Amino acid sequence: MSTASTATGKPGASEGTLSLADAAERRSRLVSGIAMAVMGALGLWAFGLTSRVSGAAHTIFGLKEDPNATGGLGPISAPSQELAIALMSVAILCGLARAFAPVSKTVQLWLSGIYFAAYTIGFLVWAAAGSAVGLNVPVILLQTALAAVPLVLGSLSALLCERSGVVNIAVEGQFLFGAFAAVLTASTTGSLWAGAIAGCLGGALMCVLLAVFANRYLIEQVVLGVVLNLLASGVTGFLYDRLMSTNGGTYNKAQGFSSIRIPGLASIPIIGPLFNQNILFYLAYLLVPVVWFLLFRTRWGLRTRAVGEHPTAADTVGIKVIGLRYRNVITAGLLSGLGGVWLTLGLASQFGKDMSSGKGYIAIAALIVGRWSPIGSLGAAVLFGFATELQVALTSLGTPIPGAFLAMAPYLVTIFVVAALGGLSRPPAASGKPYIKG
Repeated sequence: MSTASTATGKPGASEGTLSLADAAERRSRLVSGIAMAVMGALGLWAFGLTSRVSGAAHTIFGLKEDPNATGGLGPISAPSQELAIALMSVAILCGLARAFAPVSKTVQLWLSGIYFAAYTIGFLVWAAAGSAVGLNVPVILLQTALAAVPLVLGSLSALLCERSGVVNIAVEGQFLFGAFAAVLTASTTGSLWAGAIAGCLGGALMCVLLAVFANRYLIEQVVLGVVLNLLASGVTGFLYDRLMSTNGGTYNKAQGFSSIRIPGLASIPIIGPLFNQNILFYLAYLLVPVVWFLLFRTRWGLRTRAVGEHPTAADTVGIKVIGLRYRNVITAGLLSGLGGVWLTLGLASQFGKDMSSGKGYIAIAALIVGRWSPIGSLGAAVLFGFATELQVALTSLGTPIPGAFLAMAPYLVTIFVVAALGGLSRPPAASGKPYIKG
């Protein structure tokens, strides 16, 4: 027993603090679990007990990217009401289990993942009930994967920064600067690779500003990130008006990278279209296991995590804290700059004012939901990518949901998921805290 416990006959300060933390965690789990169950009950009423799914209504799941193509898997038809009720019931049970069952955080995360999957599929079943078009599963998967690319790269960028102890709220601005530099360079040089390199360097330049002001001048990092986002929006908007709006054929003509078909994999039913994409698509998803390996299986990763958790202790064993933070933050800028490259050269689209449209902030939310892990961030990015493409997926189904509401879906889903899972996440202890060598 501690000295404090012996003197007073009461638990020591550390035990009391731990007890308070446990109580707060249980309260957070209870509230979020009940909220999930209530949302599931509302989904049961809205998606499983309405006239849209009643009677003989069926939902068709198309399993070919081109429904008119010969061969391949045929569509699957399922009774809408029964399937929607079953899925919503699973969602309710997951919420109740999270609220009241004595399970570990890992099991809570699994319950949350099953909950969101059941809720999402239940909603789609309701949306496509009675439609002759149905849900084209390969197209939905492909559009989700495409929408998740910048979120994956942005979350990896923020991950490298926060694991090093620096909060990177400026992912949005790095996307903008990377997208602008990429399309401008590619248009003037005629080289897509030159544009891609310039876009990555544009993101790195924004991170140089972040690193200098955060580490040298000790500026509050969240405020600094917001200011850098506004700076990127203003600079790229000004240059767009001066250069691209009047001379788009010279300065804003992105051709985009060509698709690379992977033999064998591209022929797999349902997921085959994922293996007929451009090099930036493959690179974004390959970077996830690469970053995971570097962070958790190398000496550099050990040092990075040490600097993010306890920089003073890291300094005492000879790790140059400030130098490592500079290197990691600038490297992170290359990743978020690549996310900007994707928005233009990856999608073969022209640059437009504020074209990132909040994707940088959603990428940060994916990092939080993913618990500061590359694999977790990937899962959250895919979920938010699906929400981003929801409006496209439902356009042909004639749902009664207004288009403006569907356009809000990625932001609503982000808020809901962060509220539900944010309590399970703990950022690196030194994240956002400037290090002063003493």
